[in-house]
Amino acid sequence: MRGYDKHAFEPFAVTVDLAVLTLRAGALHVLLVERGQEPYAGRWALPGGFLLPEESAETAARRELAEETGLADVTGLHLEQLRTYSEPARDPRMRVVSVAFAALLPNPPEPRGGGDAAEARWVPYDKAQGLAFDHDRILADARDRVGAKLEYTCLATAFCPAEFTLGELQGVYETVWGTALDRPNFRRKVLATPGFVEPVPGAARLTGGRGKPAALYRAGPATSLHPPLPRTPREGRPA
Repeated sequence: MRGYDKHAFEPFAVTVDLAVLTLRAGALHVLLVERGQEPYAGRWALPGGFLLPEESAETAARRELAEETGLADVTGLHLEQLRTYSEPARDPRMRVVSVAFAALLPNPPEPRGGGDAAEARWVPYDKAQGLAFDHDRILADARDRVGAKLEYTCLATAFCPAEFTLGELQGVYETVWGTALDRPNFRRKVLATPGFVEPVPGAARLTGGRGKPAALYRAGPATSLHPPLPRTPREGRPA
C-alpha cells in the first residue's frame, strides 16, 4: 500500500493461551503444563505458544494444545475466545499480546508433555496458583466467564458426556459455582426449558443410590436459557 511503512511501528509477538477446564472426581480441574524453557522454566503454566504467520488464533490454539499436551483429536472439546491480554510487561522476552481461550472438555484423557512442555497434567482448580506470566489472571477470568454463561446458556452440557443424568448436570453447576442447588427445583427448571436437554429413549443409568435407575439425557438444540438459571443456594447450605 502506497505511503505505508511497516517498519514505522515497533514489532511485537502474538501468542495464544488456553484455560482448559474439566470435571474429575466431582472437582473442577484445569490442564497445566510445566515449562521446559526460559522464561519461567520449571513453573506451571497454561498451554499455549506463539502464533505462526499463516495461522488464525483458533488454529494456533488447537495446534499448541496438541503439541504441548498430546490432546489432538479430542471429542467434545468446546473452545471459545476469552479475551486479549496486552499489558506491555506481561512477558519478559518482548512485547507479547496473548489471545486467550476458554475450553471445556468432558471425560478427558490423560495428557502428556510435548514440544517445549516438560510435563502436562490435570490439576485441581484450587491448587492452580502461582502460574507463569499472567496465567493466574487468565485462569480466574476463564472460570468467571464459564460461571456467568451457565446462568443464561446451555454451556453446562459441554462438561457432560454425550449421555448424562440430571444429577450429573446439576453437579456441573454446583462444582463451577461452588453452590449447592435444590434438586427438585433444578430438575423442574431444566425440564421446563425448551431444547435444553432431550431424553434418551429407554436409557437409564444406575447411580449407586436407592430407587430406580436415573434416566439419561443428551444436549438439546437450544443454546440459551429462557428464563436464566440463577445461582440460588439451597436454604441452610453455604453459597
